[in-house]
Amino acid sequence: MMNANNMTNADAPILSIRNLQKSFDSLHVLEDISLSVERGNVVSIIGPSGSGKSTLLRCASFLEHADGGDILYDGQYALKNGVYAHRSELNRFRTRFGLVFQNFQLFPHYSVLRNISEAPILHGEDKAEVLERAMELLKKMGLEGKEKAYPFQLSGGQQQRVAIARALCMRPEILYFDEPTSALDPELTGEVLKVIRQLADEKMTMVVVTHEMPFAKAVSNRVIFMAGGVIVEQGDPKEVFENPREERTRQFLRVFER
Repeated sequence: MMNANNMTNADAPILSIRNLQKSFDSLHVLEDISLSVERGNVVSIIGPSGSGKSTLLRCASFLEHADGGDILYDGQYALKNGVYAHRSELNRFRTRFGLVFQNFQLFPHYSVLRNISEAPILHGEDKAEVLERAMELLKKMGLEGKEKAYPFQLSGGQQQRVAIARALCMRPEILYFDEPTSALDPELTGEVLKVIRQLADEKMTMVVVTHEMPFAKAVSNRVIFMAGGVIVEQGDPKEVFENPREERTRQFLRVFER
């Protein structure tokens, strides 16, 4: 095991991934993936189902073990040449990011307020301060008065906004969204995208796996198109959507023009 340097590098991208590889048995899901995310930017990852988008997020957040490559946060190695940092170092890296899943993953037997506040309290933060922060986040998410409700009493859009508040309550430096609207109908999708747009306006660093093409074009600083476990094309959203260089990208985007 290697040790990570505890000092941060303010000049480094908040996230750097180099030559990342991941296979499940003989299936190569990620092949030589390299990307970086600058602080304050929104990077959207688009592509067909099975292209490796969600696996990429799961590797970046250590939910899946990569087979090779590097993962760095603020210039510090969490993974170097396929070897992970010590568990204690990985736990420190985990405090830097938050995760929002497509299926909410709220605790059904916890109230909304407890769902949001539980993790930072367990991490040793002052309970009163955490509860105050959680209430502020509920207001920000348009969920005032819902703190005593349980997930089953909320709409899908409200549950996803609780999930976003839960991630934000840990005060992460970067937020990962894995298809945050795929389980929602169009009206509720708009609720969630509005919140993400607001976070983008506030310069929250985000990586968003999404099938919402107008949203990706409007909100992102950079768009990455993945297919077959590789990055086919990436760049400025206007260029990728209006003047894609690669035929595979053009084929994918034609589906959304119909």
